[in-house]
Amino acid sequence: MTDEYQAILVVSFGGPEKMEDVIPFLENVLRGRNVPRERLLEVAEHYAHFDGYSPINDQCRDLIAALDQELQRHDIELPIFWGNRNWHPMLADTMQKMADAGIQRVLAYVTAGYGGYSGCRQYLDDIEQARQTVGEAAPVVDKIRLFYNHPLFVAANAENLRAALAEIPAAERDVCPIAFTAHSIPQTMADTSNYVQQLEENCRLVAEECGVDAARWQLVYQSRSGRPQDPWLEPDICDHLRTLHADGAKQVVVMPLGFLSDHMEVIYDLDDEAAGVCAEIGLNMVRAKTVGTHPLFIQMIRELIEERIDPNSERRAVGQFGPAVDQCPADCCPRPQRRPTK
Repeated sequence: MTDEYQAILVVSFGGPEKMEDVIPFLENVLRGRNVPRERLLEVAEHYAHFDGYSPINDQCRDLIAALDQELQRHDIELPIFWGNRNWHPMLADTMQKMADAGIQRVLAYVTAGYGGYSGCRQYLDDIEQARQTVGEAAPVVDKIRLFYNHPLFVAANAENLRAALAEIPAAERDVCPIAFTAHSIPQTMADTSNYVQQLEENCRLVAEECGVDAARWQLVYQSRSGRPQDPWLEPDICDHLRTLHADGAKQVVVMPLGFLSDHMEVIYDLDDEAAGVCAEIGLNMVRAKTVGTHPLFIQMIRELIEERIDPNSERRAVGQFGPAVDQCPADCCPRPQRRPTK
């Protein structure tokens, strides 16, 4: 077994690209989770607004193309493979392709920058399950570290926040509130990970880089699912927008800092639902972009690859917590306990 990496594996969530894909895709996403069928059908309606098409796969294709060019510019000659957790190309199929090509060791970039079960541990579990499906020929897979506090991730987000603030009328720009959003998760999952701490740190770093004081921003949440009786992270973005308006705000910048691309949860939950609330109450909302294929973000991924290829490379991080570890401890971000559906 080689100690050198022979390929890069991009691992993402996946998404449907036509209407007949939507229900099978959502069944994959929710398999083993106690989510009522009516919630699945409710989410399916979100996709129906876009004829069943989620932009996430195209966004992965764009990221892979940009990353491939970045690697070539820096003489890193590693092929890039791509596998999804929930829709084609499926991770196990990609693992088989790598095995068939004789690849023995790969470095995985996962499209999630924060810790927690869904953003880290579940991806590790899915990678291992794909390896077991392939069998002994499956390559060893190492995962790139979390990067919420990498200076280039902060800088890319800060550029996007400045661009959004530039759309606010000049007279109100310096007092405009900023709502940073991230995916809500059950409180029990938040209690066993550093998810909230990492999000708050990134919000603080991005705000400070843009000269925004702490009183102007707040971390809020979106895209809640699950049982209504279970506590999830709050406040919800739509509730927060109503509160801002009640407190006299006329403008708001909403920035989905917890997401890496403008996929379905961003364009539906923010560009549709949150924007609809703002239109209803008379609050002008500007939505900042996610990092997507921002050149600084692509450069960051390349740096994270280089630091694993060359152990002497600098491991860059800013803020209070330093660079994340390469290999998560076995007890990090434990799997949630499943409750029976009532």
